[in-house]
Amino acid sequence: MIELTRGENQIGILPGLGASLSYWRLRGRDLLVPTADPNLRAQQDTPVAAYPLMPYSNRIADARFSFDGQDYELAKNIVGESGSIHGNAWEHAWTVIQQDPDRAILLYDHHPSVGENAKEWPFAYRGVISFVLLDNGLNVELLIANRDTRAQPIGMGFHPFFVKAANSGLTFQAQGVWENDAATLPVRHAAVEGEWDFVSGQKLTERRIDNCFSGWADRAVISYPDDGYEMHIDADPVFQHLVVFTAPEKPFVAVEAVTNMNDAIHHPEVLERGLHVLKPDQRLSGVIRYKVVERRG
Repeated sequence: MIELTRGENQIGILPGLGASLSYWRLRGRDLLVPTADPNLRAQQDTPVAAYPLMPYSNRIADARFSFDGQDYELAKNIVGESGSIHGNAWEHAWTVIQQDPDRAILLYDHHPSVGENAKEWPFAYRGVISFVLLDNGLNVELLIANRDTRAQPIGMGFHPFFVKAANSGLTFQAQGVWENDAATLPVRHAAVEGEWDFVSGQKLTERRIDNCFSGWADRAVISYPDDGYEMHIDADPVFQHLVVFTAPEKPFVAVEAVTNMNDAIHHPEVLERGLHVLKPDQRLSGVIRYKVVERRG
């Protein structure tokens, strides 16, 4: 693990476990919940607090897809799931290419010709992630480049496990929400009204949500009124979607800024699905900014 520090702001990074975060701590307060999931075998049952999603976010149904007239079958990389989930960058060691006291840059090169890598993703790509500490925040920059000789479909995002306190609330604005089937795959695009309307904020404690919101306005706020602070999440426009996961029995809420809707590759009929087709040497990048705002008094 490598550790970055700026004043009372600290993070721990696990290069060997998918460039994931081990923790994020500000003024002695843990902002993330390190979570060990034995179903994610590549994380070796190690508690992980956040990790990058490349070269796509969320699920690819049945771990197979077609692109440019070619059929591909992927490895099912999470125990108990019928699809392939969250790409493969989280499953590999990353290389630290720059480290300063308060920032670090890590790189992962995926080569499908090596071993069983083609079953993880059939195209060559390079992933880069930069972590930059601020006095009261953290910037995460993601970049993915097509290193193949062919065009390829690309998506990305970041998956943090934020603390969920007894009185936590979530506020954001979006244009729609994807309702899911039993396999947590999108089946109907609904208006953000009633239980799906987060513009005025909703409490998280008793909610069970595992959905992708479309047309996200690039700002979300998790409130902690009992603890006197808010977590502000801002992202570049490339992150058009927001995935929210929370369950009453879990001590965390995952609020994931991502480029693509769930299972985007199987929904060409959706104009704003957020899937990017990169030609050789083209790249996609964007910054997600997390800021702690004190709300005492």
